[in-house]
Order: sequence, then structure tokens, then C-alpha cells
Amino acid sequence: MTAESFQPDGDDYDAETPRPTGLLDVLSVAAVVVDADGRIVFWTPQAQELFGYTAEDALGTYAARLFVHPENLPAVIKLFTEVLETGRSWAGTFPIRHKDGSTRLTEFRNMRLLDDLGDVYALGLAADRNLLQRVETDLALCERLINQSPIGLALMDPDLRYLLVNPALERIDGVPAEDHIGRHLRETLHLPDIDTIESCLRQVLTTGTPLLDQYHVGRPPTDPEHEHAWSLSFYRLEDPGGRVLGAATSVVDVTERHRAAAEADRARRRLALIADASTRVGTTLEVEQTARELADIAASELADVVAVDVLDSALACRSTRRPDNGPELFRALALKAAHPTVALRAADAPGDVAAYEGDRLVTLCVHTGRPVLVRHVGEHDLPRIARDDEAGALLAQAGIHSYLAVPLIAHGEVLGALDLKRTRNPLPFDQDDVVLASELASRAAVAIDNARWFQSVRNTSLTLQRSLLPDHPPHHTGLELASRYQPAQATSEVGGDWYDVIGLTDDKTALVVGDVMGNGIDAAATMGRLRTATVAYADLDLEPGAVLQHLDKITCDLEHYIVTCVYAVYDPRTRLCRIANAGHMPPALARPGQAPELLDLPTGAPLGIGGIPFEPSTVELAPGDLLVLYTDGLVETRHHPIDDRLNTLLTFLDEPHRPLEETCDLLLYGLRHPEDHDDVALLVARAL
Repeated sequence: MTAESFQPDGDDYDAETPRPTGLLDVLSVAAVVVDADGRIVFWTPQAQELFGYTAEDALGTYAARLFVHPENLPAVIKLFTEVLETGRSWAGTFPIRHKDGSTRLTEFRNMRLLDDLGDVYALGLAADRNLLQRVETDLALCERLINQSPIGLALMDPDLRYLLVNPALERIDGVPAEDHIGRHLRETLHLPDIDTIESCLRQVLTTGTPLLDQYHVGRPPTDPEHEHAWSLSFYRLEDPGGRVLGAATSVVDVTERHRAAAEADRARRRLALIADASTRVGTTLEVEQTARELADIAASELADVVAVDVLDSALACRSTRRPDNGPELFRALALKAAHPTVALRAADAPGDVAAYEGDRLVTLCVHTGRPVLVRHVGEHDLPRIARDDEAGALLAQAGIHSYLAVPLIAHGEVLGALDLKRTRNPLPFDQDDVVLASELASRAAVAIDNARWFQSVRNTSLTLQRSLLPDHPPHHTGLELASRYQPAQATSEVGGDWYDVIGLTDDKTALVVGDVMGNGIDAAATMGRLRTATVAYADLDLEPGAVLQHLDKITCDLEHYIVTCVYAVYDPRTRLCRIANAGHMPPALARPGQAPELLDLPTGAPLGIGGIPFEPSTVELAPGDLLVLYTDGLVETRHHPIDDRLNTLLTFLDEPHRPLEETCDLLLYGLRHPEDHDDVALLVARAL
């Protein structure tokens, strides 16, 4: 029996370049068979590798003489005899003499063999002790690393079924290690993009190129309420001969890093939202617009349904009573949804006023001045959120699952509440949301407070201003009249502009337009005094220049005020109009069939300069002629030359036969801008 007789068959065998295919090849395990006389009868190529002797050197030779030191011969004979006589195997380390004369420790496994004739042989399996120890150490290290590693590790076969799983992966996916074996990856790794993961694994199996640190996020069955994140890496496994065994998968739980990054991103978005709110909320001094701006920005990031409700008493600038358990009257100012939802039908429409009892959460919010948070809304919570049963049913249909109300507080006064609901966003409101909503509400409350006081003062100012102006002028002989007063749009203070139509003797009519420079209550009071004085002097039937001289003396006695004024007296019998100007804008005259023009009058000095005469001029007004008196707020702007604006004014007077009311509206809407900072008095007269 020779080693050559055991050569493998097959076309693929290459005797010169054998490929290692397993652990035995890595260890280069040698096999030697010795007969009962101790002669070597079988010798493998690995034995030649291990001991240095060729098959020709070894076969037929006594094994003990070939590679056993003389001093070890008795022990070898004893062991050899025991194995052959008892059949018990022996294993251990033994020093072997190499062909080169060196001594090498060799790991042996010896056992008895019987052939079909009953002859006895001894089989020895041997490997280099140092190599075996190194492999054992590597295996122990790998096993320890795999079992104790915090990284989840799995071996998959080419069909992506589990072959081996370490304890870390068992902890990560919550499936016992033994339950993995034989199952597919998608049966244990619950990720929304599992198809992509399997595709990546198959790509690795095909190409051999590893894929590292693939980031995936999902909700494991063991913690379905929270997102977890894992970093996955994939490698192809091959045996020493290059045969594909499957794939290795490493799974690192990076949930904490994911949450920290998500929280940092969330914090950045919140800061950006607050910064955005600083520029987008409170852009105007209008309560409703400010509330809409708050609702718009809260619906973009914070809630699915947003309502802004203000206490009716706060909106009216009435002092509120001390907090109690009674009902409150709310006025809805804004309502916004991030997406279409029936929840909008459950809320009060903007402009509606509704009373909410003391047990409602929004009422509790304004009574305590503190946020009210219901993280998980149940059926028992809906009656305290909705205005009635029908609204509660709509909220349930919309899927409301979390609720938050924060008070609108400005300067220590509770103005109302910011009402937030989540229906589509799966996350419940948390304390971070409370902080963000409170910050937005605080900023908006100051803007709402400013706006409500602005509107209150503005309404008071307009009431005062209009009370100082005459009613719509009655019929005057020979004239058709129309007038307008429009307050400044960008200021809350009253102005000093006025107009007046005064009936005189002999059917004559005095037309007056004036402007007290400045604004505020003092300017309005000065305007009221001058208007009263104008009426008194007009009753004396004085010339327009004389009336302005008397008004000039009165104005000189007033503090820090300069007044412009144009005073005209029309006599329908002569069709003549006597006009005097005290530093005022020139009147406009439009005649049928002619181009409108500005009257070329002596401008004169404003009232209050003192001692300067006012020269009157005479203008004939034929039937149909249009005379337009106005204050500078109609034509002056900060961005256009006054001459251009006056020319624009004349273009609106191209049809003198247009109805006077329409002419007034045309002038105001054509020349005025919402941000103008001056009020306007306008008086239009047509000769009949």
C-alpha cells in the first residue's frame, strides 16, 4: 500500500498546485500508517511536509528509527503496543526528529486499524504543534470576539439564511440566537428597506466588494414606539480555495448617536423656527393678521391643526377679572391645518365668539396661565377639548392623539391661548414642544398686545378726528359737493388735517381745507380750535385774505405749530370764486373740454409765521367746472418728486363730469398707499 495509490481522480486535480479547501489543509495534517512490525506502509504528502522525508524515504522503513530519538524509543514502543493491543486511542505531543536533524514538537492522534483480513495497523495523524497552537489561539480569539463583541455578527449562507448568530445580534433584534438559524434575514431584521438590504447582500456575494456602514432606521418589535438606528456592514466569506461560503453581516446599534443627531437637528430646526417667527410674526399692527402669522408658522413645524383664540375682554382692552373656574368668552382669530382634515370643522371659525366652560382645557390654560399638555388623547379627553359632542366626534374622526394649549401672555396679562392638535404626526407632544410653543406664543402675544392697543388707540383717534370734522356737507346753492377724510394707515396717532363747508350770506359758500403740521392729540386739538375760529370769521363775511390773517394771529399764539390752509368763497350769482392760500398745496381745476390744471395762486406763508399778508385771487367757475382742494397727504410720498405726483393727480381729473363720489374714491385709491404716514382731507366742488 503506497501513497501513490491514494491519489484522487478527476480532471480538475492539479498535482503541482493543490488548493487548500478546509481546516485540515490549513493545518497540513499528516497521516502515517504503521503495520504491526512498526514499518511505515502509508505516507501522505503532508507527512513529507511535516517530517521532511519523501515517500521513498519512509515507506517500508521502521518508523521509530526514522524520526524517534533513541532516548524516546522505549516510550514510543510502549504507546505503540498499548494502541495495538487495547484499541484505545492516544493523543498528545511528542518530539519528532526531522530529516534536517532538528527536533520538532508534533501533535499526534494515534488509533488502531483493522483490515478485512484481520491484520492490525496503527494510524497516526500528526500536525505541527506550533501551527496547531496558533490556529487554536486564533479560533479561541475569534470565538471570544464573536461571543463578547457588542457588535451583532451573523453568518449567512448563499441563500441569505442564518448559519450563526452571536449574542449581541440576539440582543439587538430581540430574537433568540437559536431561532435565527435557517431563517431569512427579513424574518428577524424588521426594517422598512429590507429589500434594499437583501439586494446589497446579494451584490456583495456576487462581486466580493464589501459594503460598509450602511445606515438604516426602523422600529423593532421590542420597542415599536421609538425609532432605532443600525449601521450594517456586509462581507463575502470564502474558503481558502476561493469557494463562496456565504456572507458575514455586522450590525452596530447606533440608536444613541442617531437620537443625538436627530435631537441636534431638531434643536436647529426649532431655533430656526423661532428665528423665523421673529421676522414673520407681528409684521403688521393688526390683531387678526398677527394671529394668522402665528398659526401659519406653528402649523408648518409644530402641529397638524392650530387655532389662535383670544379672550373677548382682552381684545376689547377691558380689564379681566381674577382667574376662577367660570366660563370664558373666546374670539377665534386664526385657524390653520397642515393638511386637509375634518378637524377644521370642529374648531371655531375666525371671527366667531364662543363661550367655553371652566372645565375645558383651553379655559384652564387661560385661568392658570400655564400650558396644558395631554400627550395621549383618549375618549375621556375629547369632551374637555371640543366645543360640543359633534366637534368631539369630528376630532376623533380626524385621529387626534395629542393636544397642547399654551397661554398668550404679554406684560403679565393672559390674552388668550394657542391651541395645538396632532392627527397625522405620529409623535405625541413632549416637553420640548411645550417649550417651543410657549416661546412662539410669548413672541406672538407681545405682537398681539401691541396690535390690540394700536387698534384701540387708532379707533379712539379716528372717533375723535371724525368728531372734529363736519358731517357730509348739505346742499349749497350753485355747488355740488363731496368730501373724504382718510387717516394715515401706518400710524395710530390722529392728524391735523381738516375740511369745512360753511354757508354764508347771499347764498355764498366758503370752502376750507387745512393741515396742522404734526400729529397727536395736540394737533387734533389745534385743528379743532382753528376750525371753530374759521367758522366764526367766515360768519363776518370777510375777504379770504382777511380770514387767513386772523387765523395767522391765532396760530402764532399756539406752541410749535405751523398750519397750511386754503380758503375759498364761491358766489353763485357772479360765478366767481375768491381764493387765498397760506402755504398750502395748489387747488386743481378741471373744466369740460380742457386739460386739468393747478391754479397759479400766490402761495403765501403758512399760518403761524406772523405778519405776512395773504393775497386773494379770483377764479371764474362755469357750470360743470370742478374745483379740488386737498391736503399734502394725498400727493406727497417719500419716493416720488412732488411735481410728478401733482401731474398724476391731474390725470385723474380728465373727466369733470364723473360723479363726485366716484372722483373722490378714484383720487384716494389711485394716489394713496397702505403705508402712507399722513392723513388726507379732500373736498371736491362742482359748479352747477
